[in-house]
Amino acid sequence: MRIKSIETFRLTVPLKKPFKTALRTLTDARSVIVKITSEDGKTGYGEAPPTHVITGDSLSSIESAINDVMGPVLLRGSLLERESMLEELNRSMIHNTSAKAALDCAVHDLLAQHVNLPLVQFLGGYQTSFITDYTISVNEPEEMAEDAVRFIQQGFTTLKIKVGTGTIEQDFRRIQAIREKAGSGCKLRLDANQGWTAKEAIHAIRKMEEAGFDLEFVEQPVKAHDIEGLKQVKDHTATPIMADESVFSPVDAIRVLQTRSADLINIKLMKAGGIHGALAINKLAESYGVPCMVGSMIETKVGITAAAHFAASQRNITHFDMDAPLLLAKDPVSGGVQYKGEVMSLPLVPGLGISGVEGLEEGCEGGRT
Repeated sequence: MRIKSIETFRLTVPLKKPFKTALRTLTDARSVIVKITSEDGKTGYGEAPPTHVITGDSLSSIESAINDVMGPVLLRGSLLERESMLEELNRSMIHNTSAKAALDCAVHDLLAQHVNLPLVQFLGGYQTSFITDYTISVNEPEEMAEDAVRFIQQGFTTLKIKVGTGTIEQDFRRIQAIREKAGSGCKLRLDANQGWTAKEAIHAIRKMEEAGFDLEFVEQPVKAHDIEGLKQVKDHTATPIMADESVFSPVDAIRVLQTRSADLINIKLMKAGGIHGALAINKLAESYGVPCMVGSMIETKVGITAAAHFAASQRNITHFDMDAPLLLAKDPVSGGVQYKGEVMSLPLVPGLGISGVEGLEEGCEGGRT
C-alpha cells in the first residue's frame, strides 16, 4: 500500500482567553494540518502546531520540511513497511520534530484503517477512555483561583497550574489562592516551563510542601539542558518531579533515566517526532519503572486525537494532559476524541476516526507533494 499524495493546510482557531506560560502568551491556536491519501483512497490526518520556544518550528518551516524533504521520502516507500519508512522519515532531517509528528500520525491513521482497527487497538489497546487535567495559565492569583473554581464546577478533579514567571513569592501566592478557593478535593499539578533555577525550585517546592499544598508533581522546574539541576531538585524535595522539555528523544530519555533525574516523563508527540518515537520513549521509561504522562501543545483535536490513541494504548501511561481543544473558542474537527467533562473517550472506528476539518487554508509552501 503506497501513498498517492500529501497535502498541507494552515488552520487558525482563536482561544477562549489568552494562554500564558513562563515561555510565551498565545491568543489563538495555529497549526499545519496534513492529509495523506493512499492509493486505495483512504485519508490519514496529522497536525503540527508551531511551538517556536520549545521545538523551534514555525508554520513556514513545517510546511517546507514536509513538502520539500519529508513528503518525497514517504512517497518512495510502502506503508506496509512502516519501520523502514518511519526510520527514513526520521533520518531525512535533523530536528523538525513537529513536521515529523504530523506525517507519522497520518501514516499511523492510514495503517490502522488498512487493518480496520481503531488506532488505540492497533497500538496496544490498553484502554479506551481516561481522565485529563485542565490547565490554568499564569495570571494574577485571584484570576487563577476563579478559573480553578470554574473548572472544578465543570467536573474537573485535576488542575495543572502554570507557574515560573515573576518571583517565587508570586508563584506561592498563586497556588495558595487556588488551594483556598478550590479546596483540598482536587489534585494540583505544577508546570514551571523551565522558569526556575535548581535552587529556586527547591526553595519554592519545599515552601509549598510546608504549607500543605499537596502537589501531585512539579513539571520541568529547570532549563531543559540542566539534567544535573533536574536531579538536584528531585533529590532535595519530596514532591515527584517530571521531565518535559528535557526529553525529546529516546537518547534524551536514557540520559534522564540512567541518572535518575526525574520521577516521571512527559511525552509529547511534537517533541518525539510522532508515535514511533513516543513508543520507544515509553518503553524505555517502563523498563526503568518510571511512569509517563502524555501531554500536548496548543493544538486541535487532530493532534490531540493521535496523542490520545497513543496514550490509551499503553499501560505505562498513567497521567494525561490533553485539554488543549477545550481552550479553543470552537472545534473545527469532525470526529476524533470526545470529551465529557474530564473524561476523554476514543471512538472505536478505524484509524483516528477523523472525517474532516473545517477552515483549512492553503499555506505558503505549495501544499501538495
